[in-house]
Amino acid sequence: MKRRRSVVPLLALTLVSASLLTACGALPEGGAERRTVTVWLMKDSASREFLSRFTDEFERTHGDIKLDIRIQEWTGIGDKVQAALKRGSDGSPDVIEVGNTQVPQYVAGGGLLDLTLESMRDWGMDDWLPGLAEPGQYLSHQYGIPWYAANRVVIYRKDLFAQAGIKKPPRTRDQWLADSRKLNSGGTQGIYLAGQDWYTLSGFIWDEGGELADESEGNWQGALQTPAALRGMDFYRRLQALGEGPANADEEHPPQSGVFAKGSVAQIVAVPGLAQAVVQANPALKDKLGFFPVPGRTAAEPGAVFTGGSDLVVPKNTDDRHGATAVIAALAGARWQKELARTMNYVPNKTTLAGAVADEEGVAAMAAGAAQGRATPSSPEWAAVEADNPIKDYMSKVLTGSDPATEAARASRRITKALAPGGE
Repeated sequence: MKRRRSVVPLLALTLVSASLLTACGALPEGGAERRTVTVWLMKDSASREFLSRFTDEFERTHGDIKLDIRIQEWTGIGDKVQAALKRGSDGSPDVIEVGNTQVPQYVAGGGLLDLTLESMRDWGMDDWLPGLAEPGQYLSHQYGIPWYAANRVVIYRKDLFAQAGIKKPPRTRDQWLADSRKLNSGGTQGIYLAGQDWYTLSGFIWDEGGELADESEGNWQGALQTPAALRGMDFYRRLQALGEGPANADEEHPPQSGVFAKGSVAQIVAVPGLAQAVVQANPALKDKLGFFPVPGRTAAEPGAVFTGGSDLVVPKNTDDRHGATAVIAALAGARWQKELARTMNYVPNKTTLAGAVADEEGVAAMAAGAAQGRATPSSPEWAAVEADNPIKDYMSKVLTGSDPATEAARASRRITKALAPGGE
């Protein structure tokens, strides 16, 4: 039976050097020693102030546990996690933050604890964002527990919309095209969309009911040649034509924040935080930027988007399942989810918690889109696809006039080969 699987990382998180934060805990009542639960979190995922507040409260309410939170850097983390999963329990982490799309490779190695029971019984998994929850599943078992999310929205120039007579942001893809055509005049680009922004393309494909790749009985095959996926590419082509985005480059070449900051672009598709870089480059735009979710096929709900973010996992070699799951229950629970979202401008892990960021326009738009979030196919081999990305080549060829069906079939064959065990 074919199973739909999903994907990020964006989203485009900054990779920086590691530091160490170790929480101190007092002895519990009666003088008995606390047992230590070691937690690996990624640098900049949470502020030092947040972690300090969390540690103090957690140790106060869990008198037998001391937290040892160790901050890691993203660069090289895959090999470091794999090594930790193979070691004995002594000195290894009990809880690890991993990128949501990284979970399948760790599941494949057999090193993660199955957390299905806790997820169903205690943690309200039915409300989790699909773009975080689905990559953490394997054969209907839950290994990765959603922690936080980030995804793309449309960042737009409020003043240029007003000058074009557009009174409110579009809610459907058809209206988005119409508004972008109206904006694309007089030296203004209606939208700047790089030709190889495959994360944005993925959302359009999912909206049409298509997939990047399909799985059947454990075998993955590229799916860009399906009618649904081709419709997604056709919409991308029409939207991308309403600006001057390069056909043969992605959104980082050149960085789209710099292009937007020059003042002649009405819209870009990006995570809300990119607005800060735009304003730094052009302070005159400070009060002129707005945000809205990527529009869907109908006004009933926003469009599908690639969800980046992090899941929390527990190594199978932990000697303290109770302590590890207590930490996850707290970090993934409503109280600290709301705190983290407000502190770091993230999307909380549940659709029911979106109200926590309702006062922040960019994050609220991101949360609305996250409800329709997806992730890359849950194959341990997906990293091989991204390493020599055939989707980017496919997009460029279509945007420069090649036949979409022919190029989609060619790209799908490359995806199928990359997803085969050993890339054979």
